[in-house]
Amino acid sequence: MDEDGPVTRDRVFGRLPDGRDVRLLTIGAEPGPVVEVLTLGATVHRLLVTGGDDQRRNVVLGHPDVDERLASGDYVGGTIGRYANRIAGGRFPLAGREVEVGAHDRGNSLHGGPDGFDVRLWDVVSHTADEVVLSMVSPDGDQGFPGEVAVTTTYRVVGDAVTVTMEANTDATTVVNLTNHAYLNLDGEGAGTVDDHELLVEADEFTPVDATGIPTGGHEPVSGTPFDLREPRLLGPVVRAEHPQVVDARGIDHDYVVRGTGLRRAAALTSRRTATSVELWTDQPGLQVYTGNFLDGTRRGTGGRRYRQGDGIALEPQLHPDSPHHPEWPSATLEPGETYRAALEWRFVAPRN
Repeated sequence: MDEDGPVTRDRVFGRLPDGRDVRLLTIGAEPGPVVEVLTLGATVHRLLVTGGDDQRRNVVLGHPDVDERLASGDYVGGTIGRYANRIAGGRFPLAGREVEVGAHDRGNSLHGGPDGFDVRLWDVVSHTADEVVLSMVSPDGDQGFPGEVAVTTTYRVVGDAVTVTMEANTDATTVVNLTNHAYLNLDGEGAGTVDDHELLVEADEFTPVDATGIPTGGHEPVSGTPFDLREPRLLGPVVRAEHPQVVDARGIDHDYVVRGTGLRRAAALTSRRTATSVELWTDQPGLQVYTGNFLDGTRRGTGGRRYRQGDGIALEPQLHPDSPHHPEWPSATLEPGETYRAALEWRFVAPRN
């Protein structure tokens, strides 16, 4: 069990190798959610909630210090950009030319590059009892992406919900696709695998991928596959299914096509052990479900335990992967004068029977 204890709303969490301070900012109050946010990566460090068993616990994975966070490479809790997910070959067409952004992950670009937004130091714009706003500027040519892009991430506690709003503007044509990479474990951080969790995803289709995580073509129906999560299913049997897409990914690491448009429920995750449930709401067309397949025990968590395969699940709302190569899908292109906006909410609710 995790107790909130006396709350320090703004403190130094650690220092970067260049000597700059990383701050930890707290929002919210008991009995509702309390969120600790790091200026390193605009990262959700801890998220404390009261479960249906009336116990207070942290339900997201995180790392105990700056060095561990920088060395992990697991994106835990971070704001991901410029382009969340993968771009095939690290290159794509844009405004009549070929843009090359590097291929650091099995021949592809992943999560904006090796020096993505999740490992940048963000500035604090404002910080109140229930809200923190962070910003950063990504210069023209950053990781190969064109245009200077100004980004803000806003975390807010509203009742039993935590909202995340990400916005971006550019001075030149570019692509933007932002998400949050929090890993959830409703049994509590460090409690072991999420195999006992039930997951529902509001999607009739998913996006099959090749061995490097790149879409093989279009979307396909989930019906008749382990990817059919239209009714709540235990994760343990899902991630061990004898399906080539599951076997190749060592679990689920796939994009779902969320039904509907606008802000709507995309997924629901439940732990019967702790009687805790969270609904993920978003305005994005896709939801990347990642079952922590490559957490390998080399990195420690905030509670001191090492994270192993399946110890958390990331529900990442975003545009569909490799969308610059799929003009038939919602576009990641951002033009000067436009504002990119993506929203997600974690709504903590009583588990449904």
